[in-house]
Amino acid sequence: MRRGDPDAVDTAVRDNDARLDEAAGLARAIDLDVVEAVLTPISQIRPATYLGKGKVEEIVGLIAAHGADLIVMDCALSPIQQRNLEKAWNAKVLDRTGLILEIFGRRAKTREGTLQVELAHLNYQRSRLVRSWTHLERQRGGFGFMGGPGETQIEADRRLIGERITKLEAELKKVQATRRLHRAGRQRVPYRVVALVGYTNAGKSTLFNRLTRADVQAADMLFATLDPTLRAIQLPHGGKAMLSDTVGFISNLPTQLVAAFRATLEEVLEADLILHVRDISHEDAEAQQHDVDNVLRQLGVDAASGRIVEVWNKIDRFEPEQRDELKNIAARRPEDHPCLLVSAVSGEGVDELLLSIEQRLAATRTVLDLSIDAADGAGVSWLHRNTEVLAKDLVDGRYAMTVRVEDNKRDIVIDRFGAVPRPD
Repeated sequence: MRRGDPDAVDTAVRDNDARLDEAAGLARAIDLDVVEAVLTPISQIRPATYLGKGKVEEIVGLIAAHGADLIVMDCALSPIQQRNLEKAWNAKVLDRTGLILEIFGRRAKTREGTLQVELAHLNYQRSRLVRSWTHLERQRGGFGFMGGPGETQIEADRRLIGERITKLEAELKKVQATRRLHRAGRQRVPYRVVALVGYTNAGKSTLFNRLTRADVQAADMLFATLDPTLRAIQLPHGGKAMLSDTVGFISNLPTQLVAAFRATLEEVLEADLILHVRDISHEDAEAQQHDVDNVLRQLGVDAASGRIVEVWNKIDRFEPEQRDELKNIAARRPEDHPCLLVSAVSGEGVDELLLSIEQRLAATRTVLDLSIDAADGAGVSWLHRNTEVLAKDLVDGRYAMTVRVEDNKRDIVIDRFGAVPRPD
């Protein structure tokens, strides 16, 4: 069920049917059999049950007709609302946050992903320690040494969850430290990082596989990718970059999930270039774009930084005339908001995308010309390891080389090899 809140503020008008389809897709992502999906306009949210009394009773009939034992509400429910609906319907009720956590739990494979899921789940559960059975109101008797009442069951549950959260946060700090070490190692080698971001099911993993020739899981389902994956890509003129595939974003992503997965999205924060992959064939493409932009802002990524490039994916789903129209639209985009058209499935536009990646990464680096004795094997090897070699010609026992170098190694190459910057 989709919230029909007239006061809800959205940066783009979302199609109700598309949102209902998305909600059903979330349920199917954990192999639930969706027997009924309905839109429920709501004029006023009820504090006790979210829905009005008549709608609650109407859904009782639907549950009986289908023999359903799980109801998914595509909204955020308070603990009281969830408990009251479960009583009224005699069935398990999941809200949007709970459903997304279930999906993340299924998808997490790495140690980091598992920790992130458990942390988010515990924070969610801690806010829901409102139980209906009486033993939670009983106190665990203390020995009376300190005086006063003993510890109630609910307080004990909160304490145990709090202790586990503290332990998880400590483990995640270690994971983040390890990731920083890996990142520092990549920075010692001249590898720039390109991050793929986008709405879930936009085709990021398919494009990742196309660009890297890897075999990351790519499926037509929401949140097929959860754990970040990093692979090297070969650029047109022989250079390399690291490409990162990240978890897909989604509308109304719960705040605690954005915070919990911040470490997972560190590659986005540190990336030299961000490719915002969009399913341009989706009926809700514009609204999805705004959702991704909102999450990027929450993460602290400035849209005006010039490091975001939109990639309009799935153009293979359009007729030739429609593709030409899309190309005309893309060509009229301002230079600070570029976009490229690709099909990750057919490979159309991928060569142009790689060339654009190379050019944008090169814009912040310096091109140098130098000459080095061909017998200086150590020097030639150092240049290959620490710069991008654009040209190398053997002339009278010396290599005439043209290299592209990061700013932090520019002076080293000039001092050690007598390199000369090329004029702009």
